[in-house]
Amino acid sequence: MKKILIYLPIVTTTIVILSLFVQTLSDLYLPTLTAEIINIGVIRNNQTVIWQRGLLMLLFSAVSFGSAAVSVYLSAGIANKLGEKLREKVFKKVASFSQKEMDHFGASSLITRNTNDVTQVQNLVEMALKFIIIAPIYLFGGLYFSYRLDARLTLIFISVTPLLLLACLLTFRYANPLFEKVQGKIDQLNLIFKEGLTGIQVIQAFNKEETEYKRYEKENDIYTKLAIRSNVLVSFLIPFMTLVMSVATVVITWLGAKDINVGQMEIGTMIGVISYAGQILSGIGILTMVISFIPRGQTSAKRINEVLEYQNEIQDGENQLQINQTEKNQLVLEDVTFRYDEAEENTIDHFSFSVQSEEVLAIIGSTGAGKTTLINLLDRLYDPTDGAILFNNQKINQITQTKWHEQVSLVPQMNQLFSRTIRENLRIGNEQASDKELWQALKLAEAADFVEASGGLDGLVEKNGGNFSGGQKQRLCLARAFIKKAPIYLFDDSFSGLDFKTDAKIQRNIRNGLKKSIKIIVAQRITTVKNATHIAVINEGKLVGFGSHEELKQNNSVYQEIILSQMEAVE
Repeated sequence: MKKILIYLPIVTTTIVILSLFVQTLSDLYLPTLTAEIINIGVIRNNQTVIWQRGLLMLLFSAVSFGSAAVSVYLSAGIANKLGEKLREKVFKKVASFSQKEMDHFGASSLITRNTNDVTQVQNLVEMALKFIIIAPIYLFGGLYFSYRLDARLTLIFISVTPLLLLACLLTFRYANPLFEKVQGKIDQLNLIFKEGLTGIQVIQAFNKEETEYKRYEKENDIYTKLAIRSNVLVSFLIPFMTLVMSVATVVITWLGAKDINVGQMEIGTMIGVISYAGQILSGIGILTMVISFIPRGQTSAKRINEVLEYQNEIQDGENQLQINQTEKNQLVLEDVTFRYDEAEENTIDHFSFSVQSEEVLAIIGSTGAGKTTLINLLDRLYDPTDGAILFNNQKINQITQTKWHEQVSLVPQMNQLFSRTIRENLRIGNEQASDKELWQALKLAEAADFVEASGGLDGLVEKNGGNFSGGQKQRLCLARAFIKKAPIYLFDDSFSGLDFKTDAKIQRNIRNGLKKSIKIIVAQRITTVKNATHIAVINEGKLVGFGSHEELKQNNSVYQEIILSQMEAVE
């Protein structure tokens, strides 16, 4: 929590604290003035004292109201600005994550941390700024002013204060672990709900609505029970403290009445002490309310800090990439090996090959062979476990990530479009691209016809491209990649949704339109890869073949099996 508090503005926070001091001190002096009005003014019929003390009470009340208004206004602004800053920092940090960090946290948990957890911290800070100063001043200030009026009666409050503080500490100790579990269950509920939303077609197609409902209901029931336990534990404080303070007030009233009866105490003094009892009770109640927010806020702050302080595995290199425009670029893999965390075997096992400008490298293999992992390594979403990837004789992990991503244009396996116009979606690849360049890219991707029919570049793309077919979304993603003028183009199974005729046209367009670049294509179909300069055949994480279509067709058994299986499928 301390690391989050450094984001609070010092000057504004200081003003809030000073305002709270003024407010509470003003409130604390009012019962003393009340006692003086009764003891000196009313009982002795001294009108001057009544008017003087009465005007002072009005003045202190006005000061208290003004200070409270200032502190409430500023504390709300501070808390909301803190929430804004934390959300920005979490989003920026997540944007810097590689795929490994995303795998570690999970998308659902990151969403919870940037929404629910930030809100919990924001609420705690607002409550603390409004009341954390008031509570101890009301508590100990009330005891002090009450002691000035009558020391013997005040000892009753002093005797029960340690019991109340102990109850607060015990509640905090046992509630904190419960709130950690509650936030973890929110992550799980978000995950199930997200899977239900994204997979609704599959769920309905297989009549699994009831199964998913029961799955969600089970987790929701666990969450509800945890939330009830934690909130009941915290809520128990308020009635317990009210009971203790009420008993103390009854004892004070009983003893004070006896003293008044025998003339040892004036009635104004007892009224003042009882008024301070109310303020002490208010201080304890406020402290209880703040404490009820502390376990949730502290747990959320811990979860936010886990994201902000997480050490990214992929770090920026210190070198700037030097590109000689007159020479061919070359991408080289030197004995590259990669293994996922906790995996028993390598996903990529000792890969070595090279590809240069004007060449097309196709990668083919069975499902799960490691093709997408290889693309992720080339785009530096992961770093190799062993070996090195070099671009123009320079290791890519020694280059700044921004500079490296400028060299690579990627079409991922998942076709991702955004709820914007077609023009805005395409310009993600190049913000400065003109409309003429956008149409050229669409023609390369064989997408110009349906884009024109959809309203042109100003046509809207619905959420996740829902108003386009799978093949159309794939072609729009290809056009977005073509807009980016990059030395390296990576196509991760980016032609699977296309018919053979369109696939062949786009392959021809790539060879002619991106002639000077390095093209690396992951594909399943022989027709997609057969015209490539080189074909890398992958099987169970191993590079089992490298050569042209004709060479592999004659000499590579795995490639021959792929050809045979696709011929049988056609037949």
